[in-house]
Amino acid sequence: MGGVPLSTLAQDATTAVRLQERIAVFLLGFSAFLPLYAPQSVLPQLAADFGTTPAATGGVIGATTLAVACSAPVAGPLTDLFGRKRAMLTAILLLVPLTLLLTLCHDLTQLLGVRFSQGIALPALFTGAVAYISSRWSGSQAAAMTGLFVSGSAMGGFAGRFVAGLLAELVSWQSGFTALALISALCALVVLLWLPADRGRPIEGIAAHVAGMRAHLANPRIRAVCAFGSTVLFSMTATLSYVGFHLAGPPFLLTASGIGLVFLVYPISASAAPFNGRLIQRFGTRGAFLAALGVCFCGQMVLLLPHLVAVIAGIGLFIAGIFLCQSLALGYVGRTATVNKGAAAGLYVCFFYIGGSLGAVLPGLSWTAAGWPGCVALVCTALGVGAVISRAMSDAPRPA
Repeated sequence: MGGVPLSTLAQDATTAVRLQERIAVFLLGFSAFLPLYAPQSVLPQLAADFGTTPAATGGVIGATTLAVACSAPVAGPLTDLFGRKRAMLTAILLLVPLTLLLTLCHDLTQLLGVRFSQGIALPALFTGAVAYISSRWSGSQAAAMTGLFVSGSAMGGFAGRFVAGLLAELVSWQSGFTALALISALCALVVLLWLPADRGRPIEGIAAHVAGMRAHLANPRIRAVCAFGSTVLFSMTATLSYVGFHLAGPPFLLTASGIGLVFLVYPISASAAPFNGRLIQRFGTRGAFLAALGVCFCGQMVLLLPHLVAVIAGIGLFIAGIFLCQSLALGYVGRTATVNKGAAAGLYVCFFYIGGSLGAVLPGLSWTAAGWPGCVALVCTALGVGAVISRAMSDAPRPA
């Protein structure tokens, strides 16, 4: 046989496996965020079909995020107990029938119930991925894989909104959710085939979980990164919720479709997430967090300019910084918690979504009092709090 050395074939096989692993990790993030915010693009249709107010219909999003915050601390230990790959795969598979159930809902109450159920399933993906990545890879590889997960989450969030909105306009909102269920099923198949088995032995016993949770809560670095995560999603939710009101008013006067097109920068900016490893190598852990927050702050300053191009650029810059922050924080959780990683990730996700819930409410007071500049001031304050918190996150984290 002619000519290809066995060493070359082995190297090619290794490269292929690594590519499959990267795709699988990307799809973990994609699957987690595909259904999370998908209904945002069809809320007006849901309100019209069910005869509900916009505020009540907005609960379709709130029900899911509330369930995520409530169930995340429980999901973390469960992923440790039953195996991370198994838990994540089960979560994706559960999302398939739950998403299909949305198409059978005849009133808002039923829809809220199904959306809450989706939120209960989602944290197994968030917490399991953090624990899985940090236990399988280390150093710059772990940082890169975390960045892929975050990039996948950004693309999933965008794809969910886009597919649901497009099919709702062409066919019906039910067809959009049907398509999302099929996409989730395909993602589950790829994860099953391409994601390697867990490394390390999951912890056993309720007593071990209780002890691990106490250790995490007693660890100032775990507490710090959880608080940091709250400021991150607070800032993101506040900005993306109220910039639409800003763009709908003078001098922009954009329509709803125009505002939607502005958010096309979302997945583009999320491509910054895999650069978290380079930031750590260049600036160290604390410096990387501060650099990412600095990008967010610069984006907020650009958002104050009264020009549409500037606002689009500001959104893009801000989102890039946010995803850098999120990628860095997830990696830090995995490095700091050397045991009970799922429990630590669950705590982080819980605090993360508590911050997001507050970010949807508190900026309304700033908007009423001072308009868009008031919202920017509040977000910059939150970013400043995040910078102070980052001082507690050192380059050499202690095990939890």
